[in-house]
Amino acid sequence: MAKAQMLKPLTAARKLGVLLSATPEDFQGRGVSRDELNELQANPPEWLRDLRRNGPHPRQEVARRLGVSVSGLARAGITEPLTTDQIRAILDEQPAWLETERATQVKVREEEARLKERRAAKA
Repeated sequence: MAKAQMLKPLTAARKLGVLLSATPEDFQGRGVSRDELNELQANPPEWLRDLRRNGPHPRQEVARRLGVSVSGLARAGITEPLTTDQIRAILDEQPAWLETERATQVKVREEEARLKERRAAKA
């Protein structure tokens, strides 16, 4: 019988979209099998649902929720994980940096789409 592939806790937390430091200690201190990861994704326990709902969220999730890039967060000086309430406060405030970074994201996506169409046309 093959041994189950084990993921490091950090890798499992990333795949679940949560901060490792915010997970329960028993999750942080052991490997997670692929089957266990699939089960957590399919039937998340309360702690995982709560983390996904309220945070603190990793940078990638903060960036996604704000509609900016991770680099944009860094340019704005946001380097720490944020909670859902903190993200809502930024969205409510609509600071100038957020508007600028969102405009940059739109330009990047448009350029990526243009390049994709160009490659498709050549193929």
